[in-house]
Amino acid sequence: MLTRLFYLLPLLPFVFLLSSCSLPHPPVGQVLSGKIYWQDEVRLHGDVILEAGAELIIAPGTRVIFEPPRPGEDIYRDHPNFVGSELIVRGRLIARGTAEEPIIFMAADPAGAAGSWGGINIEDSPGAHFTYSRFEQADSALHSRQSWVTVEHSSFRNNLVGVRFHDTRLLVENNLFENNGTAIRFHFGSPVICNNLIRNNRKGLFISAEPRDYRIENNGFIDNAPYQVSLGEGVRQAVDLRNNHWSESAGSALEARFFDGRSDDWLGRIAYLPVRSRPVSLEHVE
Repeated sequence: MLTRLFYLLPLLPFVFLLSSCSLPHPPVGQVLSGKIYWQDEVRLHGDVILEAGAELIIAPGTRVIFEPPRPGEDIYRDHPNFVGSELIVRGRLIARGTAEEPIIFMAADPAGAAGSWGGINIEDSPGAHFTYSRFEQADSALHSRQSWVTVEHSSFRNNLVGVRFHDTRLLVENNLFENNGTAIRFHFGSPVICNNLIRNNRKGLFISAEPRDYRIENNGFIDNAPYQVSLGEGVRQAVDLRNNHWSESAGSALEARFFDGRSDDWLGRIAYLPVRSRPVSLEHVE
């Protein structure tokens, strides 16, 4: 299919429309600058960078497909990047789908395993905003560092990690996390994580270092095994997870699904009482 990119050049008094150009394979190390508009189907090979000061707008219904990188195209492979094709965001990204026309981020092979592409790697971005988007088959579908990110009414399925972040201002609300290795993982950061359905992941929530100024409540943690929540060795204080709904009954059945100070006295303990009695209900999220 045709890849359509609209480039809006701010220094010119008119707009160049490039919809008739086929750009199925961005060049090696492609850097996107200015104002860019994606729609229909966009295929990415290797690592594509949205540079600082640039803005990318993704239209409802767009499919962003991450092809396996060809030799020499996977430029950034070491942490904090990942093996496979990535979109590296240093500018502003706005991906606002609709319930009827979600934006899809996926591997080229619809049957590909988790980790078939690297992720959307957000670095020092002034804003990356996703609504009604679907993320599938990535290593870390959204990975953010020192940025402002919002994710709403979206779904994360069959990724190694759904949302992963470090030292980021983050809003994650009204999303579905299902069949991922880890649904949400963070190291420091100041997240608001509310009203999400987090089910059938290996880990529902993994906090690897001291959380600060966070709010995590009114979520549904359902049948995440072996752990609903796991704390890393950098978390020595109590973690406030009150007012969430759990598939296990409060007490020993639920606490067995926590990896915290109950399992290792080096770690802080998860405070979970009172619990939310009603399950989380999401609308218009596939």
